[in-house]
Amino acid sequence: MSSTEAQPAYVLHTRPYRETSALVDFFTPGGRVRGVLRSARGKTGSLARPFVPLVVEFRGKSELRSVGRFESAGNSPWLVGEALFSGLYLNELLVRLLPFETANPALYEQYALTLEALAQGHPLEPLLRAFEWRLLVELGYAFALNQDNSGHPVEAQGLYRLSTEEGLERVASFAPGLFKGADLLAMADADWAAEGALLAAKRLMRQALAAHLGGKPLMSRELFRKV
Repeated sequence: MSSTEAQPAYVLHTRPYRETSALVDFFTPGGRVRGVLRSARGKTGSLARPFVPLVVEFRGKSELRSVGRFESAGNSPWLVGEALFSGLYLNELLVRLLPFETANPALYEQYALTLEALAQGHPLEPLLRAFEWRLLVELGYAFALNQDNSGHPVEAQGLYRLSTEEGLERVASFAPGLFKGADLLAMADADWAAEGALLAAKRLMRQALAAHLGGKPLMSRELFRKV
């Protein structure tokens, strides 16, 4: 990213900074960028909220940028209820896991499409599972869903457990927390109509993400649970 560059962006997180400014984490096609938004009140401050498509100019070369041009780039998706909590969950995942200024235009595009789908009332679970998986893929944390860690194809009647470092491991007998091969194959095909696939995918993504989130719980997940 050059020292002065305007690009598409979304606000992921905002917090007060000094007297009238804000410290903002943005998601851009060039990665996550942290910038200081001066005079973060009035019209400018109203744009510094999540889910608003923006055009933002970042100035400087340090990890903490200065925000110059800052304006709306179109209509923002209207998220309410569970869709709103889901959007906040995506934002928290990106703040916690996405490195600074590592370009990821494919993930950015999927984020924008996911927000639109949430606003249109599409089913939440398939959208969240698809985004979580794309995040793991783009960060280099993904693993094969149709092949175990020994290189053998996943079998529908088999039982598997997840090793976050080695992938799926075939096991001989049932134990709590295992995954059915049929569910894993449905996930690989994004066949969310298959019985048990969505519930298994939720457990699998939670296990896969936990290894990279550390011990600190996700605030958005706790909020969703309470509501």
